[in-house]
Amino acid sequence: MTELSYEVVVRMLRTAGCVFAEDEATLLLASAQSAGELTRMVERRVSGEPLEVVVGWAEFCGLRIEIDPGVFVPRMRTEFLVDESARLVELVRLVLPSDEPVVVLDLCCGSGALGVALAETLDTDVELYSVDIDPAAVECARRNTEPVGGLVLQGDLDAPLPEHLRGRVEVLLANVPYVPSGVIGSMPAEARLHEPWVTLDGGPDGLDVLRRVAALAPRWLAPGAHVLVETSDAQAEEARAIFEAVGLTARVAVDVDREATAIVGTLVAD
Repeated sequence: MTELSYEVVVRMLRTAGCVFAEDEATLLLASAQSAGELTRMVERRVSGEPLEVVVGWAEFCGLRIEIDPGVFVPRMRTEFLVDESARLVELVRLVLPSDEPVVVLDLCCGSGALGVALAETLDTDVELYSVDIDPAAVECARRNTEPVGGLVLQGDLDAPLPEHLRGRVEVLLANVPYVPSGVIGSMPAEARLHEPWVTLDGGPDGLDVLRRVAALAPRWLAPGAHVLVETSDAQAEEARAIFEAVGLTARVAVDVDREATAIVGTLVAD
């Protein structure tokens, strides 16, 4: 079988509508182990599969995160949650030094990218728990979290968490689905057709899962600890009000460069 040339791959990707055809062609050529594998990979990408699924990994916070078919691909904007979490932990540890590991909980973990990236970013030991309801995501997350010693559990949000975590979590991360149900049909095909619906659909206003995370957060957070959830700019003020309604102080955090918006809730110490 004749191997596809770089120029041919670029042309095929560009014809399929890939905006960064040159970069994708370079990655596909570097990833394929044979001419036949390259052909199959290009065909999959041209058919609309996310590039990260085709090559089997995504770059996130400078790390290579394994991605399996049917598992949500972490977006670059979500790196903001990691940066903001790390900043908050460092502030707390500066004021209240501790030799204990930072307890991190990653809900709706998908590939496990958020928890892994935070564990790799922090200059201290981390006790990481990650949860997802989807078996495929759990299997993928277990491979990604193994190097940092994380525990991955399958279940609906906090349902599978051990009781000893109550009141101990210092950072709760949740990249919840926040796309309104009626908008999903207009999303790009590679997300709409190749990622699990449950990772996208946030209910009629996009905030159904965020409400559930806000309601459960106070049970697990330590005094002064934080919960961070990604949302859209249009949903930010309503999402902030949801957090405040359950007794958390809340603020909207924005990263203009990444076009990222997050709600940061804090459990105020008595």
